[in-house]
Amino acid sequence: MPIIDVHAHVGRWQFHLTAGDAESNLRQMDRYGIDLQFVSASEAVVYDAVGGNAALGKVLAQQPRLYGYAVVNPNRPEESAADLRRCLDTGRFVGAKIHTHYPGQLPGTRAMAEAFDVVAEAGVPLLLHTWGEEVTLLPELLASRPGLRVIMGHAGGDAWREAAHAAASCDRLYLEHCRTATDAGRIAYAREAGVPVERLLFGTDATLIDPCVALGVVRDAGFSAEELEAVLWGNAVGLFGLPAAPSPDLPRL
Repeated sequence: MPIIDVHAHVGRWQFHLTAGDAESNLRQMDRYGIDLQFVSASEAVVYDAVGGNAALGKVLAQQPRLYGYAVVNPNRPEESAADLRRCLDTGRFVGAKIHTHYPGQLPGTRAMAEAFDVVAEAGVPLLLHTWGEEVTLLPELLASRPGLRVIMGHAGGDAWREAAHAAASCDRLYLEHCRTATDAGRIAYAREAGVPVERLLFGTDATLIDPCVALGVVRDAGFSAEELEAVLWGNAVGLFGLPAAPSPDLPRL
């Protein structure tokens, strides 16, 4: 069965990790049968969005199994808007990524609203780092931005219940459940809250977290074979406009 990982990273982190280059990603992908991986640059997330995005672009040009998220810095919306356009013009970036804690801007702030406007204007999916009860503000933020589609990275983190209800109330919110703490029942709770399988995506947080964690969570969620296929790749194909399932030839966006 094909697998598309919609939440991963390339680069070194400030944590005690040995992984750092794209080869680390590819080794993990080969080990676990992941066909395509959508990545942001760790440098762009924690330090320099424009510089990190540019460095990632060079990596993507050499790695057809990796596609990029251009990191948008909520503190510099105009700079990020121009940079996002540059990244998307390369054809190697599929969407935008916004972290909340590193730039110090949570949903509900003016800066985050402006960053959402930047992504909405670009017309691409947004992978948003979510961790905390501020996820309850997302349906309202999307209501005023009709074209924006948001993947809730980590599915709210410790606020996964609140994230589930937020996603159930807005058909442009998607849940992606990668996290170091594998709280039992998170996916079942989301489904009971009313989140359809079509808005559940597979992500790993590689190379920060070994993909086996996310694979275990998804495979333990009680999906039927058809549902598992949708979560592991079909839903990503629809959201990102891939022409078909991953194949030996690899789809071009």
